[in-house]
Amino acid sequence: MTEPDARIHAQAAVGFGRAADAYERGRPDYPAEAIAHLLAVLNVTASSRVVELGAGTGKFTTHLTASGAHVVAVEPVPNMRARLSARLPSVQVLDGTAEAIPLADQSVDAVFAAQAFHWFAADRALAEISRVLKPGGGLGLIWNVRDEALLWVRKLTAILDPHEAGTPRYRTLEWKAAFRQSDQLSPLESQAFPHVQQLTPSALVDRVASISFIAAMPEAERAHVLAQVRALLETDPALAGREHFEMPYETRTYWCRRL
Repeated sequence: MTEPDARIHAQAAVGFGRAADAYERGRPDYPAEAIAHLLAVLNVTASSRVVELGAGTGKFTTHLTASGAHVVAVEPVPNMRARLSARLPSVQVLDGTAEAIPLADQSVDAVFAAQAFHWFAADRALAEISRVLKPGGGLGLIWNVRDEALLWVRKLTAILDPHEAGTPRYRTLEWKAAFRQSDQLSPLESQAFPHVQQLTPSALVDRVASISFIAAMPEAERAHVLAQVRALLETDPALAGREHFEMPYETRTYWCRRL
């Protein structure tokens, strides 16, 4: 058995290594308005060189390449890198982490992390990000966060939460502390955007299967959780018998600049 990558959190190394295909099928994209906003506030143009940290299977990377910028994708999980390279063969994909970015000092105009920064050792990651950014360069962060206004989404959360076992998560906001302590970056700013993902029942199962702490479970425990999700799909009045339905999200963006 391959040992987990000691450079990154064990749940991420194991879970995302196992779940790259489910991640690609089940995870939502990002709303165009949120992407356009981040690119605009960070002044990303076709002449920019940008790096994405924890690039995964390339869902956000695709939008960076569409901007015309020169994109470098950094991703430590081999299965994720393979999916990203297959999806975007023209993108430079590097094995690395946010805490050890394989790029030269002051070599990029902007750094991005999509659905990822909460996994980083934030103090070390911000020091590295500050190192590779040109003065005045920007850092952009983005997350899709489940909107729990709907009862069935709250039921889904109730299935998942007992299994998180201290896994780093966006919603704790613990990752923000390092920004308040940094003397190399401007204060963090934010803006949120509504978002909806169109799903099928099988895509919702993939969405859950792609969660790191679910994917990292022993197979019998993982199967039990996915069976609970399928039971929710079969019994909840908002989902039962439907071939398509919507998962509501709030997409949250954050940005700051290198001083």
